[in-house]
Formats: sequence, C-alpha cells, structure tokens
Amino acid sequence: MGKKPPHLSDVEAARNPPSPPPTFHVPLPSMWFPWLVPLIFLATIAMFVYTMYENDCPAYLDEEVCLFSQYLGRFSFQPFRENPLLGPAIRTLRLLGALEKELVVDQNEVWRFFSCMFLHAGVVHLLANMFSLLFIGVRLEKEFGFLKIGLLYVLSGFGGSVLSVLHLKESEANTVSVGASGALFGLLGAMLSELLTNWSIYANKCAALTSLLIIVGLNLAVGFLPHVDNSAHVGGFLAGYFLGFVLLMRPQYGYVNRKYIPPGYDVKRKSKYKWYQYFFLIMSVIILLLGYAYGLAKLYIEKSPENFPFLESYPR
Repeated sequence: MGKKPPHLSDVEAARNPPSPPPTFHVPLPSMWFPWLVPLIFLATIAMFVYTMYENDCPAYLDEEVCLFSQYLGRFSFQPFRENPLLGPAIRTLRLLGALEKELVVDQNEVWRFFSCMFLHAGVVHLLANMFSLLFIGVRLEKEFGFLKIGLLYVLSGFGGSVLSVLHLKESEANTVSVGASGALFGLLGAMLSELLTNWSIYANKCAALTSLLIIVGLNLAVGFLPHVDNSAHVGGFLAGYFLGFVLLMRPQYGYVNRKYIPPGYDVKRKSKYKWYQYFFLIMSVIILLLGYAYGLAKLYIEKSPENFPFLESYPR
C-alpha cells in the first residue's frame, strides 16, 4: 500500500502559515515639468515688443497722432482709428511674417504659415491669447510632455493658417492675418478628443464633457464677432481635434505594465489600449493627411485668383 501524504496538525499549520502572495504597487504617473509653453509665451511677448520697436509710429506719422507717444516713444501705438487693438500698422506685420495670400502662394513664402502664430495685432489681442495659452497649455504639457504638446501647437496653428488662406472672404488687397488663436483652438480640440479616446479613465465623464463643450462653444462663438478670423479658429480646432486622437492616447483604466508585476504573480493583464482607441488613431491619421494635402493642393495647384482672395486684417 502507498503511504499517505504527511498531514500537518492544526498546531503545526499555525506555526508555519503559508506565505502570502506577492504584492505589487503601480506607481502613479509622474508629471512633466512645463517649460515649452512658458517659452512660447515669453517668445511671443518678446516678438510683440520687437514688432512695436520696428513699427516706430512717430517716424511715419505725426507724433501727436500716435497713441501714448509721450510715454512710449517709438514703441507707441498706431492711431485708434487705424488699429483699435493698440498695436502696430499692417506694413509692420507684413514685414515680420504676417499671413497673406500673395506672399504665401505667389511668392512661396511658406514660412509665413508658422511665423504668423507669433505675431499679434495689438495688446488686447496679445493678452487674450497669452492668458489662454498659459491656462490650457501648461496643464496639457504637465500631463503629456513638451514633445507632444509642441507638435500639437505647431501643427494646429499650421492647419488654422491653411484654412484661413482658403476661406477668408475677399477684401482690400493690403490686408493680412496674424495671431496664435489657430494653435490655441487646436489645444482645445485636443482636450476634447483626449477626453473621448481616454474615456475609461475619467470618473465624472458627463460633467467633464459638458464643461469642455461649453468652453469650446463659447470660444468658437467669439469668432463670429466683427474683425475676427473664424476660419483660423475652425481650422486649428479641427486639426487639434484629430491630432489629439494620435498624440494624447493613454492606456486604459486597469492596465498594468509588465515590469511592475513581480515574478510568480498570476494576474490577468488588460491590453494597453482599447480597440476604439486604435480605430480613432488610424482614422485621424488618414483624415489629417487628406486634409493637409487637400488644403495645400488647393493653394499651390489651383492658383486662379478667384479661388484665393486676399486676407482681411483679422486678428486671430
């Protein structure tokens, strides 16, 4: 007969309890140190100061006509009837890189697609955009890092510039378009797509979505005011919305990286991303490529004058 397996008495079992299963703790995601958004803020402020230095209103107009010339000297503003936003003349903005159809398309100065994001029509325009940049951009850079937010900012601004050239109504031939609003609306659009693609990790989903939609709606409504280039707003928002599905995708709730699981621990791991996150990513890449290609082809292949009116002097 075979021997019976040794049986531990209750006393022996109490003296030698089985070892507990190994435990592990997933570290909380670390926050990035935001430096790129403050750098963009400082560069834009410096660019406006240089713009006013280059403008030198008293050198072109009567010193008494220039606003605050007795205090600001060559940094004084153009007359209020010419620029109600307290800023430079159109000639200065054009010289420093403002967006204008003839210069961008006919003279192939494509760098204006990007340089116009760092120019502003006046102090009022500058302050409104820079407060929005700090309020939105710093939080996003803390969560996603400077590389993703930098790409998002530049590509959204580029999308706003392309649509601005394509869709602004015909007006005077000496008009231009400047401002960072296209890039800022791209950040807003990315916040919306980030909420949708990372839906599983949010606790108060409906509250977050409702508040964000209200903010986006109010900002888009500003674009219907006179002398505001809403086409740049819409172009930047759409570009940022689809870029958010590509750049701001995060692991689903409950995902644990293999390196945080100790050896011998039996745990059922979730996939890193959900199927709909991959779907949004693929569709967004296709839409972005087609959208940018269509816009540039419309500009540089169909160069007929009726398709590309001059831009009106609209701050963005």
